[in-house]
Amino acid sequence: MKEKILFVSGIDTDTGKSYATGYLAKLYNAKGRRTITQKFIQTGNIGHSEDIDLHRQLMGWTPTAEDQAGLTMPEIFSYPCSPHLASEIDQRPIDFEKIAHATRLLSERYDTVLLEGAGGLMVPLTRTYLTIDYVADKQYPLIFVTSGKLGSINHTLLSFEAIKHRGIKLHTVVYNLYPKVADTTILTDTLRFISDYLKQHFPETQLVVLPELQL
Repeated sequence: MKEKILFVSGIDTDTGKSYATGYLAKLYNAKGRRTITQKFIQTGNIGHSEDIDLHRQLMGWTPTAEDQAGLTMPEIFSYPCSPHLASEIDQRPIDFEKIAHATRLLSERYDTVLLEGAGGLMVPLTRTYLTIDYVADKQYPLIFVTSGKLGSINHTLLSFEAIKHRGIKLHTVVYNLYPKVADTTILTDTLRFISDYLKQHFPETQLVVLPELQL
């Protein structure tokens, strides 16, 4: 079952995880691999996940029965910030069992669940528990999203060190071209550097280039 659930995280909150999640779900479904997405913790919304809406738009889907039942958005907090703080502001602890139960149900109904995190890989879920801890505890293979903006090589390699340290399987690295980066010299070289680094240190990891998307 673990291989059926892939966790999607990235270098930071603006690296394009939601675009990558929706895009990969569309690709997987086109290949006959029945795939649904889940936003395990949504912040900055009330009662509904805007990231799930974006996934469905990219996938070309209308809201699913699982969306309407809340299985794809099990925890939603109102303040647009890190989950640990959003939870404190709303005065409600994150229900990790509720999230895991929803993920299990989705994995029973679909071939693959793409489980999008909140913010970057090291974002705190509580004062003592990080997103990367959750991924490691669940033993979920990781889809990691990066980009060609200045500084992303540093952030990406630091994340790779943390991933290796915790024994997490790096399933796929998504190199996001959306939104467009003005400096194409850095964009091109960063892709080359990360590609070469993966071949040396993570030879079994797939590299996917996410094109500029037209929404």
